[in-house]
Amino acid sequence: MSTHESHIRSLIKGISWRITGTLDTVLVATFVTHDFSTALKIGAVEVFTKIALYYGHERVWQKIGWGKPIVNAQWNTEKPAKDSHVRSFVKGISWRITGTLDTMLISYFVTGNSLTALKIGAVEIFTKLALYYFHERVWQKVKWGQPKNLDSATPNLSAGASAVGS
Repeated sequence: MSTHESHIRSLIKGISWRITGTLDTVLVATFVTHDFSTALKIGAVEVFTKIALYYGHERVWQKIGWGKPIVNAQWNTEKPAKDSHVRSFVKGISWRITGTLDTMLISYFVTGNSLTALKIGAVEIFTKLALYYFHERVWQKVKWGQPKNLDSATPNLSAGASAVGS
């Protein structure tokens, strides 16, 4: 039994985050540049770079066991396994570093102004870290594509597991 979420879940999760993240980037860039057209250009470019980066980030974090529940193949329930809050927070920080660097590079290429790029990145650190944490927690509630939480006290006898004392 797999302890990792499915590839398609990572992809859909990446798309949902990209919609959220791009809306935030456009708002932040509009606030910093006072130019909605420039903000839309930054947002349009990052749609493509960030989907690829996010997917890769998700796949790397699937290989990191820290903060993930321990899965036991003898137990089978319909409850999805959930990451710890600390794991979600640290994962959010690692993504924010990656995402902020990408946003600053894109902002620099679109505006030609390194100070503007730094300002957009600085504001995004705070807005995106909060948004990402809540995005992760919402996705923890979505069962589809998650490994099953196998730490339940109820064994699956039909899968060949035997109850103690039988």
